[in-house]
Amino acid sequence: MFQWVKEWLLSDISLLNHNFSSIIVFTTMAHIPVQPGLPGITGLLEYRLDSAKPIRELTQVLMRGESTLTFAERELIATYVSFLNECTFCTRAHEATANALFENTTIVDSVKWNVYKAPISEKLKALLIIAQKTQLNGKTVSTEDVLAAREHGATDLEIHDTVLISSLFCLYNRYVDGLASWTPEDSGFYQKLADRLVNHGYMGTTKPVVHSE
Repeated sequence: MFQWVKEWLLSDISLLNHNFSSIIVFTTMAHIPVQPGLPGITGLLEYRLDSAKPIRELTQVLMRGESTLTFAERELIATYVSFLNECTFCTRAHEATANALFENTTIVDSVKWNVYKAPISEKLKALLIIAQKTQLNGKTVSTEDVLAAREHGATDLEIHDTVLISSLFCLYNRYVDGLASWTPEDSGFYQKLADRLVNHGYMGTTKPVVHSE
């Protein structure tokens, strides 16, 4: 995640459910040497700050900027794409965040296993199909998919942002897994990470907000 997450992780190593020596062992298992104690995307972003800066800024705009899609809906798109890409770190981090924002632990699971039967709006289902096809191959997104989303009330900006969120999290997923970044197993870590994402956003600038449907 981002600078404030880095500081939080290093100030509270107990969150990672390992002693410091074991953290060094796990983090050095990445394909490149990342800073000890920084799992998932965090260590990779800190590895090269000049490339991390625009990625962080784009994520804040897409996930916490002004939009008619709620924070929860955007986190759901991120979770679904990460799940389809089989990226454990990103799936668990954003699933916990989406669950907190929805104030419901069943919506994400329902989407993961059958988006068509999930207890969400038809508009959101249509957008998730676009996200899914973007994740698979952008060329598979059809005119019919876009028309279906519009028929259910999606705006062009929502369609645009859905494709961009899907694309961005494909980047994140491949970044994390392509460099074999360490993925904690402790569920408590993801719950505490989600709490910070809910209350502070991706750069520590957003006010505490909880959306529910």
